[in-house]
Amino acid sequence: MINRELLAPRSIAVIGGSNNIHKPGGAIVRNILQGGYQGTLRIVNPKEDEVQGIKVFHDVRELPPTELAVLVIPAKLCPDSVELLARDKQTRAFIIISAGFGEETKAGAELEQRILDTCQQYDASLIGPNCIGMLNRQHHSVFTQPIPKLSAQGVDFISGSGATAVFILESAVSKGLQFNSVWSIGNGKQIGIEDVLQYMDETFDAERDSKVKLLYIENIANPDKLLFHASSLIRKGCRIAAIKAGSSESGSRAASSHTGAIASSDSAVEALFRKAGIVRCHSREELTTVGCIMTLPPLTGKRFAIVTHAGGPGVMLTDALSKGGLEVPKLEGEAAEELKEKLLPGSSVSNPIDILATGTPEILGTAIDYCEKRFDQIDAIAVIYGTPGLTTLYEAYEVLHQKIQECRKPIFPILPSLHTAGPEVAEFLQKGHVNFSDEVTLATALSQIMSTPAPAPMEVQLYGIDIPRLNNIIYHLEGDGYVEPGIVRQLLECAGIPMVPEMVSSEKDQLISFAQRMGYPVVAKVVGPVHKSDVGGVTLNIRSAEHLALEFDRMMQIEGATAVMVQKMIRGTELFIGAKYEERFGHVVLCGLGGIFVEVLKDVQSGLAPLSYGEAFSMIHSLRGYKILKGTRGQQGINEQKYAEIIVRLSTLLRFATEIKEIDINPLLADGDQVVAVDARIRIEKELKIETFNNIL
Repeated sequence: MINRELLAPRSIAVIGGSNNIHKPGGAIVRNILQGGYQGTLRIVNPKEDEVQGIKVFHDVRELPPTELAVLVIPAKLCPDSVELLARDKQTRAFIIISAGFGEETKAGAELEQRILDTCQQYDASLIGPNCIGMLNRQHHSVFTQPIPKLSAQGVDFISGSGATAVFILESAVSKGLQFNSVWSIGNGKQIGIEDVLQYMDETFDAERDSKVKLLYIENIANPDKLLFHASSLIRKGCRIAAIKAGSSESGSRAASSHTGAIASSDSAVEALFRKAGIVRCHSREELTTVGCIMTLPPLTGKRFAIVTHAGGPGVMLTDALSKGGLEVPKLEGEAAEELKEKLLPGSSVSNPIDILATGTPEILGTAIDYCEKRFDQIDAIAVIYGTPGLTTLYEAYEVLHQKIQECRKPIFPILPSLHTAGPEVAEFLQKGHVNFSDEVTLATALSQIMSTPAPAPMEVQLYGIDIPRLNNIIYHLEGDGYVEPGIVRQLLECAGIPMVPEMVSSEKDQLISFAQRMGYPVVAKVVGPVHKSDVGGVTLNIRSAEHLALEFDRMMQIEGATAVMVQKMIRGTELFIGAKYEERFGHVVLCGLGGIFVEVLKDVQSGLAPLSYGEAFSMIHSLRGYKILKGTRGQQGINEQKYAEIIVRLSTLLRFATEIKEIDINPLLADGDQVVAVDARIRIEKELKIETFNNIL
């Protein structure tokens, strides 16, 4: 729980505060004092009489009632201190800096549990243990540096790691990014990242609260809760970016299906963030750059003008923006010619607008004015202006300051000269601006923001799904493992997924009769072995009964063969859909190019079931091979609507059949308007039934 005593305490006691500012107890006292805390600050230290000018209490028992306690004492002393403070001093909020709890030993975990039990008993908030603290505009209860500039318009930052939070703050401060609050949750015994988001969601005030949230996550304890409250905040007008560290470990374990080999916990994270509308970042620099972008007016289009006095950075920014799906349109016509007349000889206006190293602050202002007022095909302006050693940067940055305030179109300042123009850049940042010192990092972050879809709708697409029949089929299955082709076909029929005509049999004559009715050519596949191609169990383009009879005899000799499947042979673009159950997340649905390409190229996109049509289209359009699906070199493209429909239907099927742990449909063949499942396998585990997303659907 998060209460007023934690956020805006009228009194704070630092248990273990000291005069040594090089230790956490002293540093926290210093930061609270320097932060201008308006309440009563008390210190408990048995060995000191005065700490940093404040009279000291020698024992916790001597304290008067105190709302918030910050504990910087050995772990073994914390449980008794928390109990005494909660019981006798009416303390209702605790920040425990101390380490040595559940992150280290079983005995430490027991100490941690005692603290949690006490906090639960007295309805007290608990941050930590094992954290750097928290800070907001009311109190700076952290022991680390730097302390960023705080503002109601700043970002809220929540971190699962204290040390990493410090590094992220370092990166942010150098860019001028301001903060509203910083939460270091440590072990998160009571309050985790999901709980902070829940509080921010349930108390959100669009007029008062920060609209940008940055997250550093090491463990997603409750994906449902994170999804629900993050997407809710975004729908209310917030923007959220996050790093999820440690997502690669479980994806390397052996698996018996294409999906199992490709899907991983990282796929689940990617899918969760896509569903919630969270911008995913992979480094501190990327996270803080995205945070800076989010504090600027939102982009209304993808077309950039670049104003620069250095050709190289302008070209690199152009390349990076174009690679990320943004545009740097050519500027021409009457307005462009007018602008060129106002610039120095040798300047270029085609975009990038190169005003040359000798370009003055006045010329910089003129170029920005034309981008703002005369070039209607421009949605945003990037300004690259460092120090060529020829102009006064204070004046140039003052012009830039004025234009940012005046212009309707967002301006992205790229001021790269941090070494030679440090004071000038610092003064610019003091006026409330941000700085992107590297143009390629900026372009990458912009691309990531623009490619992140809006939160998915919460409704499940039930149209055409035969749920009663699905439940009946699952109920009557015996045992676990991969189910026979006939059951696979029945399950896909429940979702309305179209399939190629086929017959499975251990009788040669039945299969030959079926092939004659369907018409040749046909395909024969062995039934039994999971990877048919690996054991020579697939033969294409069979054009006669004699050939089919020979292939039947051969395949039945393959180890593990129980029957042969014959299908009508069809051609088309090979697609892939699969899904795998990930603990706590639910089913991760994958789509991409099919056949052998799914393993060779691993060009897949992931989504979290159940999926909306918007999510399915976003997954399809995000594939690197999307141009193939769209149609290239005169080739007809696939029916994207049908492909998206199958993705959505499969995800809905999985929502109501949690016993399905892995499913491959590979390939789906897309030919003209048709998208048809050719081969599929499904693995069932009936013993373990886990419901996911119940609380949000």
